[in-house]
Amino acid sequence: MEKKLVPCLVSFVLILCSVSHVRSDASDNRYKVGDDVPLYVNKVGPFHNPSETYRYFDLPFCSPGPKKDKKEALGELLNGDRLVTAPYKLDFLNDKDSEIACKKRLTKEQVAQFREVVSKDYYFQMYYDDLPIWGFLGKVDKEGKNDPSEYKYYLFKHLHFTIFYNKDRVIEIAAQSDPNNVVDLTEDKEVDVEFMYSVKWKETEIPFEKRMEKYSQSSSLPHHLEIHWFSIINSCVTVLLLTGFLATILMRVLKNDFVKYAHDEESAEDLEETGWKYIHGDVFRYPSYKSLLAAAVGSGTQLFTLTIFIFMLAIVGVFYPYNRGALFTALVVIYALTAGIAGYTAASFFCQLEGTNWVRNLLLTGALFCGPLFLTFCFLNTVAIAYSATAALPFGTIVVIFLIWALVTTPLLVLGGIAGKNSKAEFQAPVRTTKYPREIPQLPWYRKTLPQMAMAGFLPFSAIYIELYYIFASVWGHRIYTIYSILFIVFIILLIVTAFITVALTYFQLAAEDHEWWWRSFLCGGSTGLFIYGYCLYYYYARSDMSGFMQTSFFFGYMACVCYGFFLMLGSIGFRASLFFVRHIYRSIKCE
Repeated sequence: MEKKLVPCLVSFVLILCSVSHVRSDASDNRYKVGDDVPLYVNKVGPFHNPSETYRYFDLPFCSPGPKKDKKEALGELLNGDRLVTAPYKLDFLNDKDSEIACKKRLTKEQVAQFREVVSKDYYFQMYYDDLPIWGFLGKVDKEGKNDPSEYKYYLFKHLHFTIFYNKDRVIEIAAQSDPNNVVDLTEDKEVDVEFMYSVKWKETEIPFEKRMEKYSQSSSLPHHLEIHWFSIINSCVTVLLLTGFLATILMRVLKNDFVKYAHDEESAEDLEETGWKYIHGDVFRYPSYKSLLAAAVGSGTQLFTLTIFIFMLAIVGVFYPYNRGALFTALVVIYALTAGIAGYTAASFFCQLEGTNWVRNLLLTGALFCGPLFLTFCFLNTVAIAYSATAALPFGTIVVIFLIWALVTTPLLVLGGIAGKNSKAEFQAPVRTTKYPREIPQLPWYRKTLPQMAMAGFLPFSAIYIELYYIFASVWGHRIYTIYSILFIVFIILLIVTAFITVALTYFQLAAEDHEWWWRSFLCGGSTGLFIYGYCLYYYYARSDMSGFMQTSFFFGYMACVCYGFFLMLGSIGFRASLFFVRHIYRSIKCE
């Protein structure tokens, strides 16, 4: 146990070091009057399509001087951030009034380009001293007009910055567009534009250490917290009632079974056995496709470990709002460092099932999750390149990710596999397996795999569906989600319910004298992932305004990978719970 714990602790330290460097980048600079405080423009894109973002200067904005790209970390690139020096100069404590940033004559084509982005509600994002700024590029005047051809399109050309400071540090910044200082883009004709800005500095008492609290408080407002707590209480009550009901039935039935089988042993030895004891000689017969099952359990265990580490980092405050790319950095690093867990679990379990070709099992384990993710990434990255979007990863970033996979993930997977193969652990079956399998009786349709998966996935999904909306609105929208403690409680509820419902269905399957429970328990446990993907369809069409081929493909493509990850993780939880239960009940009776 200690040998396994040490690598985990070392890995966690490495993760904290690699992720927290993003936080240390958050400006801790002190400035003097007139100092140049860095202002970067990041990206622009349709407000309702969060994945479809472009470089700021892909639009025909002018710049007073040469543009300089900011060097970005891996997570920032994965997040689609492409920071470049802004056309505005916001020196520390220097107020400005209607300063001209630059002038430009827009051609007919550029006017048409701006008009199109204004009609799609394009927003911009900037960073000033690592504080986020955002706003819209223009507005559409629809007042009193029913025909879209009569709409008026305007481009904002004057930005007013209000900056709050505390002694020698920047605390807060807000940007407002002047609605009266606009350029008419309605007609295709050349237009001269003067991009202007004003700066107003104000003093505040807010300390530097609390300057990011403004962004996290939006998800902690009382009415939001009430909804979250209502979600948890609703989930807990529903889950406790249903699981308590099932537990009562299961315990009572099991108790009756134990009494019945004990009575049968004492009174009539020649009495034919029925129920789950009847199949004691087949219940531990190794399943078909045991290499695939071992690989799935190994991958699911790795993803479970990854999720726990992510929650630990979130709860200690690493993923504060607008910590650019920290989550993506953590996901890549932790997944790479936990590959040994997948290799060890899969190889050890495969060898317990008397598997021989452990190398092929290890290759299958490595490809089971990474393979579909890689194929999805290749397709979506090609789409992003075709759109010239910032979601398209640069070639250098792809090389870095490949090197992490080749030099960290793969060696750790192999080392874990070797350790698992050499662990010499034996499969602990409390009863002997007969030479020939018993025939499974004809079962009604609702005891088949698909109906059982539907029953198994519904209860865990009902415990998390309210919280899912807030997560989706954060990942696929512009809401901020920071209540990780509540999310962790919901996650624990999800695990408990998944384990229990899988155990209950496994018992009913065995009671019907169906001994092929191995794959069924995994599929039933993971079926919640299919329900989450079903929720994706509902969210896309009913709760969001996303549109376009790129955004649609990104949403459904990457959510398919996430739901597949949930399928593997919860499937492994359900399988382990069922294995523990089956061992327990057969250890409690005497089988000849």
